[in-house]
Amino acid sequence: MAISLRSRWVFLPLILALGAVSLYFLRLSVDHEAQPLPEDGKSPGSGALEEIPKRPIYKDTHRKIAPPLPEYFPLAAKANSPSDLPPVPSWNRPPEEHVPEETRLYIGFTRFWPLLQQAVVSYIAAGWPPEDIYVVENTGTMDANKRGLLTVQNPFYLDYHRLTHILGVNVITTPSLQTFAQLQNFYLFEAIKNNLTYYFWSHMDVAVHSHEDKEPFRSLYMSAVDVIRETQKPDYLVDENTGKKQEWGIQFFAYDWLSLVNVQSFADLGGWDTMVGYYGTDCDMYSRLSMSNYAQPVQDAGMVYDVTTSMDDLSILYRRRPKTTKEEKIPEKTDRRDTSDRKAGSYNSTIPSPNAAYLSSTEEDDRGSENFRKLAATLEQIQQDKRDDKYRNSWQLRQNGGEGEPYYYDPDGFEKALQMTIEVGTKINEEKWGHKGCDIKNAGLKEGDQWRVEHDSTFDPPPKR
Repeated sequence: MAISLRSRWVFLPLILALGAVSLYFLRLSVDHEAQPLPEDGKSPGSGALEEIPKRPIYKDTHRKIAPPLPEYFPLAAKANSPSDLPPVPSWNRPPEEHVPEETRLYIGFTRFWPLLQQAVVSYIAAGWPPEDIYVVENTGTMDANKRGLLTVQNPFYLDYHRLTHILGVNVITTPSLQTFAQLQNFYLFEAIKNNLTYYFWSHMDVAVHSHEDKEPFRSLYMSAVDVIRETQKPDYLVDENTGKKQEWGIQFFAYDWLSLVNVQSFADLGGWDTMVGYYGTDCDMYSRLSMSNYAQPVQDAGMVYDVTTSMDDLSILYRRRPKTTKEEKIPEKTDRRDTSDRKAGSYNSTIPSPNAAYLSSTEEDDRGSENFRKLAATLEQIQQDKRDDKYRNSWQLRQNGGEGEPYYYDPDGFEKALQMTIEVGTKINEEKWGHKGCDIKNAGLKEGDQWRVEHDSTFDPPPKR
């Protein structure tokens, strides 16, 4: 039925009324959202009791800064050059002419300088040539340590001058903080860059010494060289029945607290898996070596202790004792080769050694003496203390200063972030192999199974079959 034009005007007032009502409610809504909150933080007219925070809620971060670390090597603190330190024991002294073999030793460092110093000094005293020791500074503080900008209570502090000018070792600084797996690949990269066939690496939380009480005697260093020479024999790892030669991947000295790496073997497997940053990455790497039939022999070059603290005075590692007879008066001037700038032929004969009194009042001890047994017992006890510690790496938490210094990172935050990173890496490794635990090969897995298998019975709940 048709509606006349006049009848249609009847709906116009209704349409206008509905439009006005819609605009009214729309304006109310906009005004409510744009209205600023009053000072008390409550919505107007809502009667709500909940307050909206106007500032962050801080944790209780009050902590007592630990006292400055003691000086664990007073002789080095007073020294002007390497010649101010006690000589390496004669039985450990390396050949005057370097052995033909490359014996580069990498020692990584991130936190707690006293343990690094102890490791370096113990290797030197056990015969390792200082020029072959490369400390890899992995602190994330760029050149701050080299420029002496960090204080001793900063967890990332190391004494760059002492390492390079007094102990005579090398320091390489990573461009940024690296995980354990990344650091291992850095060693591998450095070895490839320098055309090395093999290299040694060591943890920094170790102390070493030679088997002084064993015959025939070989220093820790020369025993390590002997292992290299053994691997180079034509019949090394040749099966007597088949005549087939097995390649080796790594030589373990007290697990990998000290180890010798075959560069080509590690390169062939693609190096360390950097997605598994810390714990579990060794299980992954060594399992893949085993799966690919690379030998991993266990060797013995000397005692290698897993430690958690530094001995009170590292001069004990040089194996000296008080002289038993009266000696001549200490000379005022001592002719000494000044090796602080590593320039051959540079002498300083006018400055008395700051340690002349110590050097003149002591003499070399006997190899394998009672003092040696006391040293071994001390290190054994430190190692046992670490085993008994619920948190075996508690030494990493003994420094908590450095606020305001270059590249400062909150020590507690660093430790928490590290533990979270470790946990994630462990989970990644478990997903990678579908297995929990280090017995990856024994679980029936093989090279190529990575990321291709379902969870096995080590997971809870067990997988559905």
